[in-house]
Amino acid sequence: MAAKGMISPFEPKLVRELNCDDPAKFTRVISYGLSSYGYDIRLSPKEFRVFRHIPGTIVDPKNFNPANLEPGALHADENGSYFILPAHSYGLGVALERLEVPENVSVICIGKSTYARVGLIANLTPAEAGWRGHLTLEFSNSSSADCRIYANEGIVQLLFFQGDPCQVSYETRRGKYQDQDEAVTLARI
Repeated sequence: MAAKGMISPFEPKLVRELNCDDPAKFTRVISYGLSSYGYDIRLSPKEFRVFRHIPGTIVDPKNFNPANLEPGALHADENGSYFILPAHSYGLGVALERLEVPENVSVICIGKSTYARVGLIANLTPAEAGWRGHLTLEFSNSSSADCRIYANEGIVQLLFFQGDPCQVSYETRRGKYQDQDEAVTLARI
């Protein structure tokens, strides 16, 4: 299915380190690519947004105010490129990989243990049969410390469930989040 474009770009093995300019040195990364029973996707460096409190406002999924989100800056050092999610806050990012889910597969997106161990919780997100685009990813920092979230490295794992083709796919019913770009997509009704 990957060869037919289900995941692009597709990494056929689990990547844990990258070559640097010096062939004798490697940079360790949070793993991404094909694993035993799933696929670890990466966080895009293009966009990350953090919820902020605006006194007198309520976050409403039926009438979402984009002013409740502020852009997160992309930082970089010897460990890589990263965004910062402040302590006890919530942020939205986007997957680097684009998915094109067949009509006989559904996907569940779950958090990686490396991030769970520092207090970062990835919201459990489905990609229904027939869905395509870049997943908007949701994160909660439950710790009392700010958390680095690395771009271009593994961020969540996708688990795939194959069955008979569904009766009405996400594409057929013209789902509201179809064909998401590599940008944070806000709540819609």
